[in-house]
Amino acid sequence: MAAEWRPVRQARTHELVLETIEEQVLAGQLKAGDRLPPERELAPALGVSRSALREALRVLETIGVLVAHSGRGADAGARIVRNPDDALGRLLRLHFGLGSYRLEDVLEARVVLERSSFEAAARQAASEDLDEAADLLVRLREPGIGPAEFNELDTAFHVAIARSSGNRLVSTLTAAVRESVRPLILRALEAAEDWPATAAALNAEHTELLRLVRAGEATAAADLAEHHIRGFHGTLVKDEPAERDGDADSER
Repeated sequence: MAAEWRPVRQARTHELVLETIEEQVLAGQLKAGDRLPPERELAPALGVSRSALREALRVLETIGVLVAHSGRGADAGARIVRNPDDALGRLLRLHFGLGSYRLEDVLEARVVLERSSFEAAARQAASEDLDEAADLLVRLREPGIGPAEFNELDTAFHVAIARSSGNRLVSTLTAAVRESVRPLILRALEAAEDWPATAAALNAEHTELLRLVRAGEATAAADLAEHHIRGFHGTLVKDEPAERDGDADSER
């Protein structure tokens, strides 16, 4: 069904444009892969200025539902996409930085999500679905790996397990929550007194986690996932400045 465009009210124009596009998506008239009309056509169809339209499109691009390419050619213009992982991670990281959530809240969210994903992966993931996690584990064990690369691969390992559970929303939320504390975890890795020993200990748990998932030991995998998260992430909670909680509470 072709999308149907109509003029919007002029009050808070870019938000009204967002509402109109959202209505088209929810009605099934716009789907992933669909292109929006060119600005010169869409702006008058909506009865708004091109600057207001561009502001709305920038918001949609930020939240991961639209990608825009300038210029001419087949790729030019705005296209509806499904890209929630990076957008959710960015937004959650900003809100965490602003004190909207305590580090302890993020820890508990990780525990809930990853217990669920490791248990589900152990129960239903096919062997080939776990190949990505296995490949990442090989890279995590490479001699001389530094904290920054380890941090990236560590996140990818946990997300790969979540993805293999078959629940895309859980994998997206897992990625977003882990991404929100990535800078903090990196600083903690970099501050480790004995980095090679820290990396080896974390990888020993990664190895056992993957073994338990492959063996179908769902409860043991979930329990170890919680232990793994609380073990390192938990140290960040203990070190969280007390004033951070006070600042967050004062904003509520």
